[in-house]
Amino acid sequence: MARIIGGIGASHSPTIGFAKDTNKQNDPAWKPIFDGFDQIRAWVHARKIDVLFLIYNDHVTSFFFDQYPFFSMGIDDIYHPADEGGGPRDVAPAKGHVGLSHHIAMALAADEFDMSFFQGKPVDHGLLSPLSMLGDENGPWPGKVVPLHCGLLQLPIPTPARMWKLGKSLRQAIESYPEDLNVAIMATGGLSHQVHGERAGFLNEEWDAEFLELLEKEPQKLVNMRLAEYVIKGGMEGAEVIMWLIMRGALSDDVTLVHKQTYAPSVTNIATLVFEDQGPEPDPAEVAAYREHMGYHLAGAETVPGTYPFTLARSQANFRLNDFLHDLIKPAHRARFLEDFDALAAERGLTDEEIDLIKGRKWIEMIRRGVSFFMLEKMAAVVGVSNPEVYAAFRGETLEQFLATRKVPMKYSVAGGKKAEEMDKA
Repeated sequence: MARIIGGIGASHSPTIGFAKDTNKQNDPAWKPIFDGFDQIRAWVHARKIDVLFLIYNDHVTSFFFDQYPFFSMGIDDIYHPADEGGGPRDVAPAKGHVGLSHHIAMALAADEFDMSFFQGKPVDHGLLSPLSMLGDENGPWPGKVVPLHCGLLQLPIPTPARMWKLGKSLRQAIESYPEDLNVAIMATGGLSHQVHGERAGFLNEEWDAEFLELLEKEPQKLVNMRLAEYVIKGGMEGAEVIMWLIMRGALSDDVTLVHKQTYAPSVTNIATLVFEDQGPEPDPAEVAAYREHMGYHLAGAETVPGTYPFTLARSQANFRLNDFLHDLIKPAHRARFLEDFDALAAERGLTDEEIDLIKGRKWIEMIRRGVSFFMLEKMAAVVGVSNPEVYAAFRGETLEQFLATRKVPMKYSVAGGKKAEEMDKA
């Protein structure tokens, strides 16, 4: 089974990535940053960590205010550096652990956390500033990540207590994963800082020291604090340290402090922290019961004939194809789909199999492969095929045969405007 070896706390200021990218390892003003991450890197290598569950907040780069989730977990196999305005950093992408991410997703949903999931999105300094510091002269850190984005930049945000509870569920999720893995929980962000308004530049090193002490020895006091207290003590943006409560909640009560350092050179008090978990091995009976709990609501759905549940695994495996068809909602993409399909498909990297599925209008084959029906509905509207024609194809029937099974033999589509009128007359 997977084991939680310990917890890591690390600031994710862009200062960190900038220092690495500009080779400031030996500059006295910057060296303490590297010294702190040297300790984390040494521990990660010594304890043979396979996967980091990495908690961060995106800085309105890949997640914008048009749809801003509280908790969104990555379910992908790779996470490329994001362009935050001046071009992406020249660092290796993070490699995702698909199996563990899908398992944790099922677990947190079963525990009634309202999760969202992302793939195909780049990651910004919230994740890559600390992660890139785990590499050495031989290249990037070779392990994998499961990223959890927390939406903290638009109020309201999750409470400290909600973060703590998520950590408790996370522990059960990881310990119930059957693969033999060493996992560390890495929380990023903070410490005290504020980067907007007349209070910009605010630091409170006294509070930072108190926060780290309480995190180790009396985390419940931090759980019980109101968000306003975090803002007052640590700055508006510094309140992101509530993410560290997910990490601490996922650890047992019994932890050993391996490393702790803070350094406040400019706008953010940069911290590095390592806890080693000393908790007992999970009870096998409790693990088995938790796995059953995870699958309770969907157990058996996959056995219903002619039914293909759109799982995270199917979504991740077919993201490129679903993404290509989803873009049919864009007029320019739609026009090229109809007029210059081969070139468009090549640009988007579709395989020969995927091209054949689309060109051959192989509706049921696409469903079986893992294309969402609602992508096919869009494609059908573009090529002038009504929904009932697609349903008939699924069933291996002609349109007339399918319509004969309906109370009213009608055709319809999600197409709009003139396209709808043309299909209605067809």
